[in-house]
Amino acid sequence: MANTYDLIIIGGGPAGLSAAIYGGRARLKTLVINKGTIGGLVNTTREIVNYPGYTQVSGPDLMKDFHKHAQSFGVEFLKEEVVSVDLSQEEKTIKTKKGKEFSAKAVIIACGSEPRLLNIPGEKRLRGSGVAYCATCDAEFFEGEDVVVVGSGDQAIEEGMYITKFARKVTVIVLHDEGILDCNKVSAERAFNNPKIEFVWNATIEEVLGEENVEGVKLKNLKTGSSSELTCQGVFFFVGMVPSTKYLIDCGIEIDKRGYIPVNDLMETNLEGVYAVGDNRIKYLRQVVSAAGDGATAAVAAERYIEELNVFNSNVLQSEKKVLLLFENAQINESLEFGTLLEEVNSESAENYKIVKVDMATKKNLAQKYDIKTAPAVIVLEKGKEIKRLTCVLDKDKLKSQLC
Repeated sequence: MANTYDLIIIGGGPAGLSAAIYGGRARLKTLVINKGTIGGLVNTTREIVNYPGYTQVSGPDLMKDFHKHAQSFGVEFLKEEVVSVDLSQEEKTIKTKKGKEFSAKAVIIACGSEPRLLNIPGEKRLRGSGVAYCATCDAEFFEGEDVVVVGSGDQAIEEGMYITKFARKVTVIVLHDEGILDCNKVSAERAFNNPKIEFVWNATIEEVLGEENVEGVKLKNLKTGSSSELTCQGVFFFVGMVPSTKYLIDCGIEIDKRGYIPVNDLMETNLEGVYAVGDNRIKYLRQVVSAAGDGATAAVAAERYIEELNVFNSNVLQSEKKVLLLFENAQINESLEFGTLLEEVNSESAENYKIVKVDMATKKNLAQKYDIKTAPAVIVLEKGKEIKRLTCVLDKDKLKSQLC
């Protein structure tokens, strides 16, 4: 079917594009669904100098290279917004805002996150032209200039101190009374002792000033209500990040209280065949290079998952011989002992069934599909259809009688 894929990637940032490259190269029928411009937040970065192989490149140009690379492997792209998903079944279903529906054997969630915006005049218009949200990405481009930092939490103060390595002066705009910051005490003390950091207390930012680039900010004193202007060449907003995972609520995927998705080393979520990569997952470093690594890992894991799924369908559902589908738990000795006994009894059986073992720890969807709660459990299948279930006892004669 036209809307059926091996792999669907939700999000076209560096993590999603990297996954697409690996998926396409593995000859998986791959679709990337992205609601905005390909590249995501990276497109707001004027220059990148820490991505391997590029001594200097703009964010948009780097993402164009990622995009072309994925297209060279036959990856399809669709510009639409995903509004709902059903990830609980073997065939995952994805629906878009325009009413289109797609299915895939594996799904990689790479929808990223967005800086929490204040939505003040000039903020969006000058984004990438002096307005920034990542010190590690952009601080060095303000060498010898005056920079404003908005926020007083751990991220704001720690990133502000990082910016002082490059900027002439950093002015932190704080909502609270003098001396009160929302960050940890150690960072606060370091910031107070940093000669390149100044604070404006009891203040909020009303507007980012400038035509083509940031030229200053308009401030409001929260106690007096008076407004003033402060000249600067850059404004860094650190008022939090918001993962783009609202559409995943109530779909069964595990999400923490902040909206981020926990994964293991293979980028696997709690749902089989579903992976999360990049800035929408819980992680330490949020950079293009780490996002690309996430995408590569998830795509390789997805490829192997799909291969296992195809092998199961071929060996079990399409088998000419009757199949004994054995659900095991390697942590339970009785389960392992039963498996050994079943093989012995089957070898003596006239019908000689094909035994296919399933590890319940890793094949949760399969166990759920056949409504298996405990191991060992055996389902007898003929041409993919269930005939009966065995009573799993460590008694050779009783087990043998069930296979006659």
